[in-house]
Amino acid sequence: MIDTLIVSTILLWILVLALVAVVFALTRQIGVLYERVAPAGALMSGKGLKTGELAPVFDLETVDGHKLKIGGERSDEKSTLLFFLSPTCPVCKVLIPVLEAMRKSESGWLEIILASDGDLEEHRTWLKKQQMESWPYVLSPQLGITMQVGKLPFAALIDENGILCARGLVNNREHIESLFEARKQGVASIQEYLKTKQQQDVA
Repeated sequence: MIDTLIVSTILLWILVLALVAVVFALTRQIGVLYERVAPAGALMSGKGLKTGELAPVFDLETVDGHKLKIGGERSDEKSTLLFFLSPTCPVCKVLIPVLEAMRKSESGWLEIILASDGDLEEHRTWLKKQQMESWPYVLSPQLGITMQVGKLPFAALIDENGILCARGLVNNREHIESLFEARKQGVASIQEYLKTKQQQDVA
């Protein structure tokens, strides 16, 4: 009886140690997989303004008639996120709650400005329907042309000194956050950062 108990205990410990080894191996594989599958950033086109340079200054008027300056050095030291959208864009509509959350959580350093073009009354009606009358919202074809907005939704991040930090097509929250990370890392895009990091690891 005692011999059987001893053998059972030994076998149990062997199984426990084997299980620990398997968990350790799986943990390492997850880490390797995470490194290989890089996070997707905003899809940036090679055309248009170059990141790292001063963005043009625009003196515009919001849809509710307030003067608004986009670009240039800001006295409140906040960065500006320009979010280009359309009332008829389904992906844009999905991202509105994300922007609302960011508008609150990142308010200490970031101002979000919505931008589009088209009929003024149509946009006013849409803003009222979405209960977003308090948002700074501008209609400016020239702003979209300057930022080389080809598809929507599109976002551009300008820092407190008026420098264009990052821009690109954004289809989800991760894409928008990648603009913030690009600014933090001082690169044009997350893809550039990952490429540079991989080259450094190889070297």
